[in-house]
Amino acid sequence: MTSSIFHAETDEQIAATFDVLQQLRPHLERDQYVPTMRALMGSDGLRVLALDDDGVVRAVATYRVMNMLYCGRLVYIDDLVADERVRSRGYGAQLIAWIKDEARSLGCSEVQLISRVTREQAHRFYFREGFGIECFHFRTQLS
Repeated sequence: MTSSIFHAETDEQIAATFDVLQQLRPHLERDQYVPTMRALMGSDGLRVLALDDDGVVRAVATYRVMNMLYCGRLVYIDDLVADERVRSRGYGAQLIAWIKDEARSLGCSEVQLISRVTREQAHRFYFREGFGIECFHFRTQLS
């Protein structure tokens, strides 16, 4: 496998992550994707991580570094998705391992993410990668 993991920082690199990330976030629109990601990168410190295999983006993660009163410094994963056409090839595990290493190097105490209750396959993957369920995440829609 000739894969590499890199931060998508140029507009071209960010745009190359669209097709994979849209599999997780189907509401995203191609023409607004780069400006939306740039805005989140600027305002919230979002980082876009891509795994490229033979010149094709195969998996994407977005994450940010945060500080919380209850646990200190952490990496929060917003999105993690491997291209559905090439799942179960270890791409997601490579991204998780990279993020854990990055979190350690940044002095973080943990890595967190939220996953919808309906995503059972993703949950099995997260358990295998050492994540556990620690709390409920409550949400309400505002009109």
